[in-house]
Amino acid sequence: MSVKKSESLVRRLLEIADVSINGSNPWDMQVHDSRVYDRIIAQANLGLGESYMDGWWDCAHLDQFFDRVLSANLQQKINPVRLLGHYLRAKFLNRQTPNRAWQVGQSHYDLSNDFYAAMLDSRMTYTCGYWRDANSLEQAQKAKLELICRKLKLEPGMRLLDIGCGWGSLMSYAAEKYAIECVGVTVSQAQVEWAEQRYSKMPLTFRLQDYRDLHGSFDRVVSVGMFEHVGRKNYGTFFDVARRCLKSDGLLLLHTIGKNKRKSTPDPWIDRYIFPNGELPSIEHIGEASGGKFVIEDLHNFGADYDKTLMAWPANFARAWPQFQTQRGDTFERMWRYYLLSCAGAFRARDIQLWQWILSPTGVRGGYIRV
Repeated sequence: MSVKKSESLVRRLLEIADVSINGSNPWDMQVHDSRVYDRIIAQANLGLGESYMDGWWDCAHLDQFFDRVLSANLQQKINPVRLLGHYLRAKFLNRQTPNRAWQVGQSHYDLSNDFYAAMLDSRMTYTCGYWRDANSLEQAQKAKLELICRKLKLEPGMRLLDIGCGWGSLMSYAAEKYAIECVGVTVSQAQVEWAEQRYSKMPLTFRLQDYRDLHGSFDRVVSVGMFEHVGRKNYGTFFDVARRCLKSDGLLLLHTIGKNKRKSTPDPWIDRYIFPNGELPSIEHIGEASGGKFVIEDLHNFGADYDKTLMAWPANFARAWPQFQTQRGDTFERMWRYYLLSCAGAFRARDIQLWQWILSPTGVRGGYIRV
């Protein structure tokens, strides 16, 4: 396709979302290299993201750009043949095998503890905050941790298993406020080293371990922001593991980003540059995989709160960037900004969701009451 035809098609598509090329609105696309049009038509989301990383285009407010683009469903209007291999691999292959599960830890979570400390709250909570009564990121993350503990109905002396514990934010909060013992697993060496040092005097155990190798008996099981790395071919296995580790009268809380449509594939740009082998579940995926193993007691969607969280993180990132610029470089800065702000726009458009599920092995007698 000629550049003129590509440009004409991209312009017509963006007009649907009220986005202009080189316009004056903060959500308009400022094009610096005309090759961007062919790249978008040929590779859709992947080409859009890579061309931004290369400096071929800019936008004053990427979050507003993506809110408009996704609200207009423009991503469904381009289906490039070049991405067919990505779609087929995502559909038919198990991209989250025990060997491949470590890749996201090494490439993403092991990036740098200092880097994440500069972007996140004081407990290093790398998941959606709960903003109902919060006025800051710190308050929103604390409120989320408290919400989880109350939903799990924690009591002193209980044992909690955290599948995908990150830097231990939930474990430390639960141990401090609810006097419980916690075991957490992660595929990130950097997270384990940081958490073991910070919480060395608390009843917390951190393991560098794949969730499939978990055994033991726990009063409660929780997984916050890890299920996105499990993959549809392993959802059943995840719930098998959670069930064998959970006492019969226990509760499981699953906190995960989710997608609206079951039959969709992972974003190719996010898959290549941010979360390798990641995949968002649908409600149908979780319902089917947990069926016969758990009773679904409660489902809470506060996906709009991720918009606020994802706008707080890039603000922190921008302030801290000078101390990382020499080591990381400008391409990384553009990549990371694109990642955070495109995701903010996706949650604002309600293109993706944030769910907290409460599940029990046999059903809570008299019914589960959300606090």
